[in-house]
Amino acid sequence: MPGAKLWAILPAMNAEYSTCPKCHHVRQPHETAEPDHCPACGLYFAKWAARAQFVPAKHKPDAENEAIDSGWRMELRSRMQHIPEHLDNTRLYGCALLLALIAYWGFRLYGMDYRDGEMGTSFMHNILLVIHEAGHMIFMPFGEFMTILGGSLFQVLLPLICAATLLWTNRDAFGAGLGVWWTGVSLLDLAPYIYDAKEPQLIMLGGHTGEDGPHDWIYLLETFGRVQHSQSYGTAAHTLGLLVMLLGLAWSIHTLWRWHRHLQQ
Repeated sequence: MPGAKLWAILPAMNAEYSTCPKCHHVRQPHETAEPDHCPACGLYFAKWAARAQFVPAKHKPDAENEAIDSGWRMELRSRMQHIPEHLDNTRLYGCALLLALIAYWGFRLYGMDYRDGEMGTSFMHNILLVIHEAGHMIFMPFGEFMTILGGSLFQVLLPLICAATLLWTNRDAFGAGLGVWWTGVSLLDLAPYIYDAKEPQLIMLGGHTGEDGPHDWIYLLETFGRVQHSQSYGTAAHTLGLLVMLLGLAWSIHTLWRWHRHLQQ
C-alpha cells in the first residue's frame, strides 16, 4: 500500500531533509526545533514526501531537471552560508580590519576624476594594466575585434573568475565578496579609457594619445558608430563600478555578520 511505503521511509526523513526542500533553509546545530519540520518555513517533511509520492507521474515536472536545479541551488546556498572550521575572534576582527581598509581604498579610487585619467596614477591601475594587456593576448585567436575588446573584457572577467573560484572551491564567501569589489574597481579603471575616446587626451603605453596610435575604445565604438557617445559610456562605467564595488562590500559585510553571530552562539 502507498501509505505503508510512506511509513517505511519516515525514519530516514530527518537525515534526508537537513536542508528544507521548500525554502532551502539549512538546519544549524544550535536550532532546537523538532527534526520533522523546517524551523524557517514550518514545512512538515512527511507531507512533502507524501506530495511527491502520490502525484501521478504524468502530472509531475521533469524530475531529473528539477533535482539538478534544486541540487545546484542548495549547493550554492551551502557554500555562501559556510562557516570556517577554525573561526575565532582574531580571524573575524582581522577580516573586518582588512575590509575597512579595502572599502577606504575603493572610495578613494572612486573619488578620482575619471574625466582626466587621474585613476592612471593609482597603484591599482598598474596591477590592472598588466591584466588588461594579458587579455589582448588571450583573445588574439578570436580575431581582431575580440583581440582589442579582450583587454577590457579580461580586466573585468578575471576578478569575477577569482570570486567564483573562491566561493565554489574554497567555500570562501568573504573572499568572493572582495572579488566582486575588485570587479567594481576594474570598471572604475576602464571609465577614463572609455570616456577618452571622443576627445583623446590620455597618454598610451607608446607615449602618444589615441589620435596618434591604437586606442581600444576608439576602435570599438567606431565599429558601431558610437564614438560620439563615449563620454556618456565612460560616466556610466564609472557609476556601475561604484555599484558593483558596493555590492561586493555588502556581500563581505554580511558574511562577517554571520560569522559574528556564529561566534556569539
